[in-house]
Amino acid sequence: MTDAQPSADRRLAAQALAANDPTGWFEPLYAEAAAGTSVVPWDRDVPNPLLVDWLRTATLPQGARAVVIGCGYGIDAEFVASQGIRTTAFDISPTAIRGARARFPHSPVTYKVADLLHPPPTWRHAFDLVIESITVQSLPLDVRTHAITGIRDLLAPDATLLVISDISQTPATTGPPWPLTRADIDSFTAPDLTLVRVETISRADASGLHRWRAEFHRPPQPAAG
Repeated sequence: MTDAQPSADRRLAAQALAANDPTGWFEPLYAEAAAGTSVVPWDRDVPNPLLVDWLRTATLPQGARAVVIGCGYGIDAEFVASQGIRTTAFDISPTAIRGARARFPHSPVTYKVADLLHPPPTWRHAFDLVIESITVQSLPLDVRTHAITGIRDLLAPDATLLVISDISQTPATTGPPWPLTRADIDSFTAPDLTLVRVETISRADASGLHRWRAEFHRPPQPAAG
């Protein structure tokens, strides 16, 4: 690839954005990857170490229900499920979900095709743990608020949200990705969703870049009466 030839994700994203379809590039990217003509840049063979490190020390309720947003081929979702957590994972790309099911044919994970911008109504306030890892940063700025609202709506009372993202000091103007600023991280908060902690952690590669790892909590519902 030369400087004059954009990566597949940027090429397909540009086409989708030109058609006013901010999520329309994911399925073509996974389809090209399935055909062997492109690669999915965020695909990896091991779960995200920032998720692994956090989840191994997290305290979750018995029988906790988790959802992994933008799960791709499922490697993070499989790790979550391996911790004894009832796990749902979704992606907007049918090809990605087929790939996850093929890669893990005996998986306990419930894999679904779904759109974060229009999630199933039955998922509203349904999960005790919501994992958002580099999905929001793959969406352009004009739908970021919509995406974050969709994420908040997945949280049950007394639930936890984990957000992992690349860092930007100023709002990104080109992408994907469009990394999150500290203001973006703070925008996940709401009257009923508080920031517990936010960390800046070096990526486990030679890029020299850093990522946010932020934890949020929705309080339990007040006792009746």
